[in-house]
Amino acid sequence: MNITELFSLKGKTALVTGAAYGIGFAIAEALGSAGAEIAFCCRSEEHLKTALEGYSARGISARGSICDVTDEKQAVKMVNEIGGVDILVNNAGIIKRIPMTEMSAEDFREVVDTDLTAPFICSKAVIPGMIKRGGGKIINICSMMSELGRETVSAYASAKGGLKMLTKNIASEYGRFNIQCNGIGPGYIATPQTAPLREIQPDGSRHPFDRFIISKTPAERWGEPNDLAGAAVFLASRASDFVNGQILYVDGGILAYIGKQP
Repeated sequence: MNITELFSLKGKTALVTGAAYGIGFAIAEALGSAGAEIAFCCRSEEHLKTALEGYSARGISARGSICDVTDEKQAVKMVNEIGGVDILVNNAGIIKRIPMTEMSAEDFREVVDTDLTAPFICSKAVIPGMIKRGGGKIINICSMMSELGRETVSAYASAKGGLKMLTKNIASEYGRFNIQCNGIGPGYIATPQTAPLREIQPDGSRHPFDRFIISKTPAERWGEPNDLAGAAVFLASRASDFVNGQILYVDGGILAYIGKQP
């Protein structure tokens, strides 16, 4: 088989949740550039309009909808309206940086609902159709917090750790139907969500957390959303047909590195 054809997504429909900007937009753009028809959702009319304009400017065929993916009825309605999903990217997510003993159960549940329950809901919605069509791809956007803990992110780490295991369980339960479920674990990516951690300080110095991440990453930089494009196309394409239940960490080497000696 021609290697280019192996990575082609022509004729496939990809649903990317939370793809109005940032990581989701970059992944959807990559899948679209590989030939997929893009469907995406977000929760804001303003973001929807801006995203549609962005995809159009890049020559990407995309249709968008407003959907709260934590609401099963809304998610099922969206999937039914798309008509058939060959590739699902569970990207929508939130984080609340609050010390655990100061975090309300309501805040904890909101993070878990968005980052873990929603991928369960959306995967559940697309799997029956994938089985009927003879297979499909599910890509869960995990995190380094699927492996590590850190102060102030108890809810996020709990959800992303759970998402890693949901990935493995979907692979285990539905692999016999030619459904591959894998995850991408981004490192620290320069997005609006992480912008507060990269703000230049009043004295002109870098944010302490920014300096910390640079010192812990062999690549000595934050990732860019486009750094995830190749991994997404690989996991969405026939090139990964015998890859299942894995998490591909795109982190500049941070998980492999103990850090510089003081």
